[in-house]
Amino acid sequence: MRKHNKKIGLPPGSVVFTGNKKVDNVHTHYLAFNETYCNDQIIESHSKTILKKPSIEKNDWYDIRGMHDTDLISQVGQIFEIHPLIQEAIVDIHQRPKFEEYENGIFITLASISFNSTLLEIKKEHVAIYFNTGFMLTVQETDSDLFAYVRKRINTGKGKIRLRGADYLAYALIDSIVDNYYIVLDEIEEVIEDLEKRIIETQQVQDKNKIHQLKKELMSMRKSVSPLREAISKFSKTENAFIEHSSQLYVRDLYEHTIQVMDTVDATREILNGLQDLFISEMSLKMNQVMQLLTLISVIFIPLTFLAGIYGMNFVNIPELKYENGYFVLLTVMVVIFIGMLLYFKRKKWL
Repeated sequence: MRKHNKKIGLPPGSVVFTGNKKVDNVHTHYLAFNETYCNDQIIESHSKTILKKPSIEKNDWYDIRGMHDTDLISQVGQIFEIHPLIQEAIVDIHQRPKFEEYENGIFITLASISFNSTLLEIKKEHVAIYFNTGFMLTVQETDSDLFAYVRKRINTGKGKIRLRGADYLAYALIDSIVDNYYIVLDEIEEVIEDLEKRIIETQQVQDKNKIHQLKKELMSMRKSVSPLREAISKFSKTENAFIEHSSQLYVRDLYEHTIQVMDTVDATREILNGLQDLFISEMSLKMNQVMQLLTLISVIFIPLTFLAGIYGMNFVNIPELKYENGYFVLLTVMVVIFIGMLLYFKRKKWL
């Protein structure tokens, strides 16, 4: 039974985790920064030493690793006055990517994906982002740092992030996940190229299964990218006070990236359809070649069988039976017929 069935009958805003526990030691990666200041540290899961109201003088980014810790999510929600519906959506991994505006902040959900080239599986991780002026909260299912590159840019002072607010940081975080979509698609294309080479050289049943598996995984990826495109479209058009007008220019560029990802996913699925047709064509060609060879063998042996059948009959009055060299003459005739038919087939390019 799926865990989201536990929510049946519960009131709206109930914080119930619907996934599987993927982190043993829940912790929060805290990063505070402005143009001249940067504080990067790891804090214990339920420590209140840093969980405090954000300051307009800096940006506070709390990155929680361990979405299953609903007590921590509720605690953070109370401290930062996060709407109960947002807290509920944060821990519901079955939420589709979306963009929602609330009185105290903006909430975005999306899926980070990775590709296992051995198992040909796309793995998804539910990611929740909530921000307002000077405050950013991100929640991840696993202990992996999906935003390592963004964090590095902040620590090294590269780019515009240190000069901008939480809205630009939200853009940068989403952009890093969308950029990873391109990496996943590149990895899938490499697998497809290898499949194409193998199909042309030799056809195996497992190759057909791999094509079907990749098509299924791409469909799963499309289900994540399509609603994300809609969410980013809303992000780029909103007039919310928490989002500066200058940041929307970058968000519109991000929207174009999601369209490119969608187009690439669709194009890749079309390539797989063509690869499936190629597999069937190669199998049919191989079967036709086998049938052609068997047909030629049958045609060659039909006259030989005919001659052998005539002289194998048990009639007494067959003049050739008493001929001293009749056996050798018959063999010679059979050999001549055999060679003659081979030469004829070769001339016709049937061999």
